[in-house]
Amino acid sequence: MLRSPLALSFLVLACAASLVAATPSVIPLWPEGVPGAPLNGGTEYIQDDRVYNVQVPSLTLLAPPAGTANRTAVIICPGGGYARLAVSVEGNPTAQWLNSLGVTCFILKYRMKEFGHPAPLRDVLRAVRLVRSRAAEFGVDPERIGVFGSSAGGHLASCAATLFDHAEGKTGHTLDAVSARPAFVILQYPVILMDGPHLHRGSRENLIGKNPTAGLVGLLSTDRQVTAQSSPAFLVHTAEDVSVPLENSVAFFTALRRAGVPAELHLYEKGPHGFGMRRDLGPTSEWPGRCASWMRSHGWVK
Repeated sequence: MLRSPLALSFLVLACAASLVAATPSVIPLWPEGVPGAPLNGGTEYIQDDRVYNVQVPSLTLLAPPAGTANRTAVIICPGGGYARLAVSVEGNPTAQWLNSLGVTCFILKYRMKEFGHPAPLRDVLRAVRLVRSRAAEFGVDPERIGVFGSSAGGHLASCAATLFDHAEGKTGHTLDAVSARPAFVILQYPVILMDGPHLHRGSRENLIGKNPTAGLVGLLSTDRQVTAQSSPAFLVHTAEDVSVPLENSVAFFTALRRAGVPAELHLYEKGPHGFGMRRDLGPTSEWPGRCASWMRSHGWVK
């Protein structure tokens, strides 16, 4: 097990991958102090290219090659069941692809089971507010900030799409006045359901415990939180996913359609859970092209 300093662990992963053109920089998410931080929460560490025990949330900025930025930004939420962050599979490769489209990326290192709800929700909403409030500095359009999430990170992205103004996502800081609504979300094999036969039990237990209240289950079953104001969404899932069944994506897409929110759903036959940006899955590996076309149709990329 390799241990690394809190502020550097994400930077180490991003640099080691050598997948992006620009040197990444780490931006503290809570410079005024992490809300609810314990006196001794232990040491953040990296094991098997995954980040564990996040105590100090941050954003890692990964810019597209010079002269190619199109003023769209995406905050990337890697998955890991709210127990770890799979940055090497669902962070850096995703940023490389989005950078190639001219998109400025921010990989979110969010709090997980050590804190539980509402810490992850607060982290993703603070990330949107922070990027929006500093849009001119980052060279992005404040109205073109999206969130990408895979697996449990997809659940967090779906929370941003639906709970962007919820009281539990605020801390009383002046940044709470900045809108946290993403312009769009991209959900890759997302966790959506918090009950029923198709839930991912590990994600639920890590986020809200083994015996959550009915209120928490309902709040964080994000298909139930969709309204006409929810963010447009692109979803991709596979029939071979036995960890997070595709019914999760179908439920969210159905709710968006019922509310009249623009959405596109791509279901593929082949591909295990966690396929990320793999190129050896036949038609499934074509999903980034479909997503890029969807983004172009809305004017988020050229």
